[in-house]
Amino acid sequence: MAPQGRMGYRAIADALRDRIESAELGPGDRVPSENELVLAYEVEQPTARRALEVLKNEGLIVARRGAGTFVREFTPYRRVSPDRLRGAGSSVWETDSAERRPTVADINVTEEATPPHIARVLASETVLVRRRKYVVEGKPIQVAESYYPAALVRGSQIAETNTGPGGVYARLAELGLKPVRFREELRSRMPRAEETAALGLAQGTPVICITRTAYTAVDRPVEVNEMTLDAGSYVLEYSFTSD
Repeated sequence: MAPQGRMGYRAIADALRDRIESAELGPGDRVPSENELVLAYEVEQPTARRALEVLKNEGLIVARRGAGTFVREFTPYRRVSPDRLRGAGSSVWETDSAERRPTVADINVTEEATPPHIARVLASETVLVRRRKYVVEGKPIQVAESYYPAALVRGSQIAETNTGPGGVYARLAELGLKPVRFREELRSRMPRAEETAALGLAQGTPVICITRTAYTAVDRPVEVNEMTLDAGSYVLEYSFTSD
């Protein structure tokens, strides 16, 4: 039944959002089209279009060319930050689902001049950079760039695509550079064009940026890892104690 009185685009967007949040329209369900909204709410086409744009910019709905507009399907990938490393080769992040652990793709290793913001941390003129993408169920959910002082890791297996059992941290430990302390900075922002393309982001989806710095027992920084996450695909879980 059409609502009483004419509605503005924000009111129409609010009504559609309520239907999504109440699960009346579930993930993957088709959202009323512009023409359907025009008839249902007795408004002009631009008003209906702006209402749908509001929800697209919020990341709640996505348009599929030739098919229509649908409620975004969101199956969060939960990652749990433990209080400490869980042995050699363990990740600083652990997932709550072994079946959904990401695969690593598009690994690229280069030696480069150190970007200024990395040089302030690593105090090295050149760095070894490891770039890669993380994929879950065929969907890219994270891109990452890790920086290491080139003089410390040059010629080691860290410079290879396959770092071997235990990964980079095991190799750092073999070099006498075992990470024992980590510092993370987290922020969210709208993505750059290349990030949107790499992660296949829907319109209106922000990214989560985590910069993690790894330190040795003598407080020497040996890695800066810049991670860019699809905010629509992640739940980050942190555990704290009162001690």
